[in-house]
Amino acid sequence: PVQVVESGGGVVQSGGSLRLSCVVSGLNFADYAMGWFRQSPGKEREGVSCITWAGYPTDYIERVKGRFTISRDNTKSTLYLQMNDLRPEDTAIYYCAANSAMYCKREMRERDFENWGRGTQVTVSS
Repeated sequence: PVQVVESGGGVVQSGGSLRLSCVVSGLNFADYAMGWFRQSPGKEREGVSCITWAGYPTDYIERVKGRFTISRDNTKSTLYLQMNDLRPEDTAIYYCAANSAMYCKREMRERDFENWGRGTQVTVSS
């Protein structure tokens, strides 16, 4: 079975940093585009960043550009999200997801991603 497991969440003060990781097993990681979504309390889940199978990233939320960096290591079947200068509005559950299309589209839609993790909580205090 496919397993997608996120880690690295926690509680951090405003201005701090966290690095999320996502380990994937049960599929050929290098053949998938990968993405990070997040869901804040009372809000719909939104796409944050996507990265193609070859490592080309796309950010979908203007307010995280320059602060968040998505990356991947295909040799370790692992996806990362480096988050710097965190703000209280970044508080959310962050989800990792795999897309067999290999490339990132202009819109980051949940239905394009077939495999999902359970999420990791990120809480930013002011």
